[in-house]
Amino acid sequence: MAQLPRSERIEARIAPDALATVRRAAEMEGRSLSDFVVAAAEHAARRTIEDLQIVRLSADDQLRFVESLLNEDAQPAPAMARAAESHKRLFGEP
Repeated sequence: MAQLPRSERIEARIAPDALATVRRAAEMEGRSLSDFVVAAAEHAARRTIEDLQIVRLSADDQLRFVESLLNEDAQPAPAMARAAESHKRLFGEP
């Protein structure tokens, strides 16, 4: 995959010990410090987004979830109603 030209710049302060660790890891992978930091930051960002957007349920929880969806008389718990309102405020109506 071709890389797009880099056009943005970030700046960060880092403790000398942490910089030494990051620099060593970059050298061990044969990458520049900048490339290593950018790749690590992007990897961490993707993992964070995935962790917050994907709901993982056990098999039992999956069954309970589906049963609650199919039960037309069920009312959401107060915490669920608050979560739904929070979601609407953050992301708008579906």
